[in-house]
Amino acid sequence: MHLYMLKPIWEKEERFWVTFDKEDARSILKGERRYSCFFPTNKSIRAFLYNTWLAVRVLLKEKPDLIISSGAAVAVPFFYVGKILGAKLIYIEVFDRIDQPTFSGKLVYPITDRFIVEWEEMRKVYPKAINLGSIF
Repeated sequence: MHLYMLKPIWEKEERFWVTFDKEDARSILKGERRYSCFFPTNKSIRAFLYNTWLAVRVLLKEKPDLIISSGAAVAVPFFYVGKILGAKLIYIEVFDRIDQPTFSGKLVYPITDRFIVEWEEMRKVYPKAINLGSIF
């Protein structure tokens, strides 16, 4: 939903989505090109391995110039594989973190081209971050 709210920015661009196969995603992304990733992702080695294999397959097929994530753990394998393949990376840290990093955010922060936070307090956690304020 977070990224979908940015529709005016991406609606004229070629795109695809990687998300969990859940009813809300199927409904919101109806008609969009979508790949389903493994869930749950929270510190699951099985999910990480599956999603890494998925990232290799999808990114070699799609060859994106830019990868944007709004904070899901599935971003980690997609960002690292994407970086190897030359994609630019934009990560938007989740809205509900005001002064503490997420596990995924900490893992991708060193390799992102742009790291966006929605709270000024998060710039203490991620000094190179850009605070754009709330997307909501």
